[in-house]
Amino acid sequence: MLNVPSQSFPAPSSQQRVASGGRSKVPLKQGRSLMDWIRLTKSGKDLTGLKGRLIEVTEEELKKHNTKDDCWICIRGFVYNVTPYMEYHPGGEDELMRAAGSDGTDLFDQVHRWVNYESMLKECLVGRMAVKPALPKDYHEEKKVLNGMLPKSQVADTLAKEGCSSPSYDWFQTDSSVTIVIYTKQKDINLDSVIVDHQDDSFRAEILIKDYSYIIHVELSHEIEEDFSVRVVENVGKIEIVLKKKENASWKRLGHPLENHNSLILKKDTGLYYRKCRLISKEGVTHDTKLFCLMLPPSTHLQVPVGQHVYLKLTITGTEIVKPYTPVSDSLLSEFKEPVLLNNKYIYFLIKIYPAGLFTPELDQLQIGDFVSVSNPEGSFKIFQFQELEDLFLLAAGTGFTPMVKILNYALTNIPSLRFDVEFVLSAPTSEWNGKWGHISPALLSEFLKRSSDKSKVLICGPTPFTEQGIRIPQLINEERVTGVSPTSVPHELMGVYVDPQWLLASKKRGNQVAA
Repeated sequence: MLNVPSQSFPAPSSQQRVASGGRSKVPLKQGRSLMDWIRLTKSGKDLTGLKGRLIEVTEEELKKHNTKDDCWICIRGFVYNVTPYMEYHPGGEDELMRAAGSDGTDLFDQVHRWVNYESMLKECLVGRMAVKPALPKDYHEEKKVLNGMLPKSQVADTLAKEGCSSPSYDWFQTDSSVTIVIYTKQKDINLDSVIVDHQDDSFRAEILIKDYSYIIHVELSHEIEEDFSVRVVENVGKIEIVLKKKENASWKRLGHPLENHNSLILKKDTGLYYRKCRLISKEGVTHDTKLFCLMLPPSTHLQVPVGQHVYLKLTITGTEIVKPYTPVSDSLLSEFKEPVLLNNKYIYFLIKIYPAGLFTPELDQLQIGDFVSVSNPEGSFKIFQFQELEDLFLLAAGTGFTPMVKILNYALTNIPSLRFDVEFVLSAPTSEWNGKWGHISPALLSEFLKRSSDKSKVLICGPTPFTEQGIRIPQLINEERVTGVSPTSVPHELMGVYVDPQWLLASKKRGNQVAA
């Protein structure tokens, strides 16, 4: 999962930030695990203190509930009493208290946007925020941003300042097909920028334009076949989506508009959109790591860009649980029995199974043919950042290895004249270890991190302490574009190379250097 780590959340003094070890979690008391929380929510206990009533909450009322013993938080217009959840929160009470008695949407989105809070906190729901009274017609105060959602005119103005034009769409038909044409007016649009889903009668297309999403979302007026085609004319930014009619009838209209239809929205405000993917195969890689292959629905077009991740969602004991994972390259299949499948319909994940965990054991129990919900891609990494690079470094520790797999594959395939080197470093070696050892530090990196020019990039991924220590190292700070990568699932062993949370893998190439 490639993301620039937040410098403001968690708070610098919080337990979550200063915790030692690989994962940025606060040790929880006995009986305060996620499964314990799920049991509590199903116990019938009144967690809101309102005896089942839902109320309308004013800003004044919300502000009153701002202590650890009485803590209400608003997320996207809904107010939750998180007081009973305090002891169950992996990030610690201090993190929840940052939003006590206020709208915590922005703080939530910084680190937890993927969490299905509606399911996790449904028994804590107090009610909706009260709608403010309408302003008189002669009120001329400048329009404000509400929860990050810009009015469309302001979005257009923002894009215009960035040298972009607002997208638009049109449609036409023949006897057997309907073609939706989207004019993005951008020259950097490709198939990775286009996500299309047809579920029941709902048709949804999301076009990724810089930090925005342009959405076409309609209930189609007639039935169509499952399969469709997507074509991008990159030099003009035109997208054509061709739908096949089930009946050769003339359509008078495309369909009925649904949520966010024909709108341009900041991507962080679109919410996560899921589709159910079928488990096609799972192959053991090591004693505790498996390679999962999921097949997209025939009525979905989705390609996960290099350096980005998705979220997998399962319903466990009646509660939706979501975890982030970075797809790996299908080239890993060369060592296994399963044939290489067309990668535009299949997604591969290399996932370590934690026996005492909640999500991965459930994932491992799935049978071939079962379904897993997969989200749209997420992440801030863009492959165009590789243009005109002379040095590329990848630094990875433990869980940070998986996101680097596709980056390595892309770099080796698309950047000519490369010499690829790998360095392994163990933080706590045994007496038998003859290689390099130590923690990430200037002295350790000085042997590998020698950039030949300012046209270089460093990618770093691993547990939070590793990443945060890494981005403070002078050799990395001098690099203008240090990209942090949040941890995701990683194997202990991959193709004969042993990797665990103690490893630092440094790869470098001539003309490009990579830090995994």
